[in-house]
Amino acid sequence: MQKSNSSFFVLVLVFFFWGFVAASNDILIPVFKEKLHLEQWQSQMISFAFYVAYTIGSVIYVLLSKSFGGDILNKIGYKNGIALGLVISASGTLLFYPAAQTASFGLMITGLFIVALGFSLQQTAANPLSITIGDPSKGAQRLSLAGGVNNVGTTIGPLLVSFAIFGSIGSAVKIDSMEAVKTPYLILGLAFLLVAIIFKFSNLPNKIEHVESEISKAAQANQRTGALKYPQLVLGMIGIFVYVGVEVSTASNLPEFMKQHIGVTLDHVAPYVSLFWASLMIGRWTGSVGAFNLKGGAKNIMQFLMPYLAFGVFLLVNKIANHDLTPFYLYAFVIITMVIGDILSKGNPARQLLIFSLMGITALLIGIFADGMVSVYAFISVGLFCSTLWPCIFTLAISGLGKYTNQGSSFLIMMIMGGGFISLLQGWLAGDNLLGIQWSYLVGVGCFAYLAYYGWKVKKILQEQGIDFDRTSTNHGGTEVTEVH
Repeated sequence: MQKSNSSFFVLVLVFFFWGFVAASNDILIPVFKEKLHLEQWQSQMISFAFYVAYTIGSVIYVLLSKSFGGDILNKIGYKNGIALGLVISASGTLLFYPAAQTASFGLMITGLFIVALGFSLQQTAANPLSITIGDPSKGAQRLSLAGGVNNVGTTIGPLLVSFAIFGSIGSAVKIDSMEAVKTPYLILGLAFLLVAIIFKFSNLPNKIEHVESEISKAAQANQRTGALKYPQLVLGMIGIFVYVGVEVSTASNLPEFMKQHIGVTLDHVAPYVSLFWASLMIGRWTGSVGAFNLKGGAKNIMQFLMPYLAFGVFLLVNKIANHDLTPFYLYAFVIITMVIGDILSKGNPARQLLIFSLMGITALLIGIFADGMVSVYAFISVGLFCSTLWPCIFTLAISGLGKYTNQGSSFLIMMIMGGGFISLLQGWLAGDNLLGIQWSYLVGVGCFAYLAYYGWKVKKILQEQGIDFDRTSTNHGGTEVTEVH
């Protein structure tokens, strides 16, 4: 058991990196926009390049596996695959040096693209490993814990990168040139290489035993000729696309909104970006309560306690960063709305998807029609309502797929590219000659509207196939997942 615990500790390092880099992109966007004199849509190419790389990486993986006559990870090993992915990511960070020296936006987003290509391979190997090492019955809890570590990375990433670029978080310091960007990413590249060496010589298994989950009676009765023959999956693929899209675009456009409407300078925006990603941590820690065998009063207490423990982590990190915490205390009342939504969902993923999507629409509309800090906190609260949507969509989309569950899962992972396309769309609409930055958040309203529709529609689709989440807590697809970026 001690050996498996130490192995898992090594494994979660990559989960931290995924969150750290993804959230840090939201600091790079306004920096690049100002220093390279970009339009808002051009600055969103950072998100576009980063998230589309996940999809391209998945496609490359599938094509290479076919050309070599078998799954690549089964040939080179899972541990070796993660180490290789870290080396690929490290090579991407090297491009930040010449890019910063020449102020080349193209080189910078190419570097981020390569970093994310490495992440794609790391995710392909790390997620199944986190389930299989240790007690199999605790696999879902380990994956949830890994997701929690990912959210720690998303919370502190913007703060540390802001500190590295500006020299002091929350100061009035400005950067004189793009060269200030290269140092933190070169350091990050060295960290990737160090962790790659740690993985290479760790006691993590290189091979894992794939155990087929028992196909439910509902899945057997509705067995079809391929994953794409299931409407819950096809609609769920669109759901993942727009979900990742609204999550990423809401955060990546926040600095520009705060600059235009609040007058917040780039060096002061990091704690607000951090709060958005911390909101995801708050929601996921709350959702994890259901994974433990808590009954009655204990469960109710934890449903209220967990989100505020996560909020406490955010406050602690910002206190260490010497921020004024006064503006953030009111957010404790916003968290209550998320807790209420979690209670009302009663553990049903379709109901939770519908409720949280409607809450997301409400938050965005408040942000659009209000102004000042009310709008800022409304947009930030979208993180709370996005927090549990990935596992909801994923669970619903693969339910009843039976032997096509893994195939369906790979199709869903490919749709992470929505984070790139939708943030690019919102950035384009945010131009002064179109909707403007505030009204561009209507894009997110449209995304949530589809997710609410999917939550309503998929319930009927699954009931027709004999699957009802109100009657059983069985995971019909045989897979539980936690989102990580």
